[in-house]
Amino acid sequence: MKIVHFSDPHAGGAAEDWMAYFDKRWVGVFNYRFRRRFRHDLKLLEKAVDYILTVKPDAAVCTGDLTSTGQPGEFERTLDILEPLRKSGIPLIYMPGNHDCYVKRPKCVQAMKDAVRRLNGDEFNFDSLPRVRTVAGVDFLMMNTSRPSNLLCSWGFVSRQDERWVQSVCSQPKKRPRIMVTHYPMFEDHPILRMRHRLFGQKNILRLINAHTIDLALCGHVHKPYCRVDATGRGENCAGSVTRNGVISSIEYRPESDSFSFESIDLAGWKK
Repeated sequence: MKIVHFSDPHAGGAAEDWMAYFDKRWVGVFNYRFRRRFRHDLKLLEKAVDYILTVKPDAAVCTGDLTSTGQPGEFERTLDILEPLRKSGIPLIYMPGNHDCYVKRPKCVQAMKDAVRRLNGDEFNFDSLPRVRTVAGVDFLMMNTSRPSNLLCSWGFVSRQDERWVQSVCSQPKKRPRIMVTHYPMFEDHPILRMRHRLFGQKNILRLINAHTIDLALCGHVHKPYCRVDATGRGENCAGSVTRNGVISSIEYRPESDSFSFESIDLAGWKK
């Protein structure tokens, strides 16, 4: 079973309405104009789509932040690039990031919900999360941890309701590998230093990962990719930002050895 994991394209642009200057979007627009647009290249997302269409994995997973400020135009730019993948028949799993859930403006929330529905094959909508989706003999635990936060922070939260859901799912006998898909990393080595960017409420889920009740967590949010796994490949994989680093993760599960292996794909050096 092969999975291609990518994250954090961060399409951006100008403010799309005057109300953007009265909510958090002005922070993201300012950040994009003077910093992010010089660091992120959407052409690398196009290469990622070409790679996935060429290798035809059993599933493709995107762990969020399609946008910089959650505006409809930003979603459309990434959805247009991802459309060939959506139509390919390759199962696609997408969980929104904090930049996709940036503000509470109705049109921005609706754009995010439309992206969740479209990229997950119209199988469900955002309001039906969390849920388990079984693809190619793997149970994907899909849980949203992204919500609008204040101007200076990009916090994520595992709600008590979602924590109870995870505990309920994991209390059942494990018939196949379990992979959690969410935007935020479950592991945090520097919770004080990263206070403005961290996830809250994940301690019990971490215990399930460490006990191998959940085999693997796939995440983004942190733009530098990393793979924090044990000898069997169990733990957490962060894909980083595809448009900043030009890398995506190829993950293979081998039932005969009950193990996961990982390869970092350098899109700059990849050719069809």
